[in-house]
Amino acid sequence: MAAGFIQWKNGVAPEPPYYASIFNYTLGNDLTGYEEMDDETLKLAQATPGYLGFESHKTDKRGSFISYWKDLDAIDTWRKNTVHQVAKKSGKQQWYSYYSSMIAKVESARFHVSSA
Repeated sequence: MAAGFIQWKNGVAPEPPYYASIFNYTLGNDLTGYEEMDDETLKLAQATPGYLGFESHKTDKRGSFISYWKDLDAIDTWRKNTVHQVAKKSGKQQWYSYYSSMIAKVESARFHVSSA
């Protein structure tokens, strides 16, 4: 995955409006099982109807994960996924020393990739 680029489903950016689920975090010290669950939940999110794409940034122990969704119903479906719920519980109890979660509506979007 290229750092700093949104990984759109099917390689195509959707037309707004759509939604962004923004998750910011600081990792704790006990990351037992974290990488495996991270991989599994990403695959499950990508298979969820209404999933549009994601981007992820991590420096040292701080990171952001932004997933993009067609609508609030799609986000709610993902929120209710049982594996995702297990991951959130483990995150609260073990993996994260801090996190925040926000939902934002994207009403306008422009993208540019420099050839230089």
